[in-house]
Amino acid sequence: MRLYAVVAAGGFRRYATYRVATAAGVFTNTVFGFIMAYTYIALWDERPQLGGYDLSQALTYVWLGQALLMTCAMMGGGFEDELIERIRTGDIAVDLYRPADLQLWWMASDLGRAAFHLLGRGIAPMVLGALAFDLALPGNPLTWIAFLVSVALGVVVSFAIRFLVGLCAFWLMDGAGVMQICWLAGLFFSGMLLPLNLFPGALGEVARALPWSSLLQVPADVFLGKHTGWGLVQAYAFQAGWALALLAAGRALQSAATRRVVVQGG
Repeated sequence: MRLYAVVAAGGFRRYATYRVATAAGVFTNTVFGFIMAYTYIALWDERPQLGGYDLSQALTYVWLGQALLMTCAMMGGGFEDELIERIRTGDIAVDLYRPADLQLWWMASDLGRAAFHLLGRGIAPMVLGALAFDLALPGNPLTWIAFLVSVALGVVVSFAIRFLVGLCAFWLMDGAGVMQICWLAGLFFSGMLLPLNLFPGALGEVARALPWSSLLQVPADVFLGKHTGWGLVQAYAFQAGWALALLAAGRALQSAATRRVVVQGG
């Protein structure tokens, strides 16, 4: 486990070196946060309590989305591009023969990336949003801890999805199309554009049951106090269940890819 802790620390340091890109990302997240906040204000003026949120909670949801956009890599930007490129060039064969698990290696690196983006690109927009608007910030420290646990689970779910997308390159040789579909699904079904509670009927039920809801909708509802007690346990179980299922699928796909490499190499 020490190896993967070192890899995670390396992932954190890697993204910490791009200071100008981080500053630009904070600026971009803040600008889009203000655009979406005023859009939400107009919408909630017409439909108060829409989706079960008051205006303060809706604005909080907006800024949480900006804080978690890169943390949970809803638009990509993690390891998947590098993984696809290594598969395309054949360098992945070296990775598979190393005395380290491929999935755990990339997950450790991605956790380091997510930790940096939460601190480097998540806190500043949230603070600026809180200064400009009346946000529904929790007063109980336990709620903040519960929120961070939910975010961690969301990051693992996000990694598991993108790991599967990356491994598709073993059979497709170009994962760009699958990756773009994954990004679009992540933006729509995570609740980044609108809370999933606003989706009508069966669409809403399906959207909330998909793994992408673990990236924003579930952590935001934990932050806003929508999940407490047994409801919080159920929210964690939902995220953990998707994480385990997707990681298991990634493990199976990795085994199939390893056999393919061994056969071709032999």
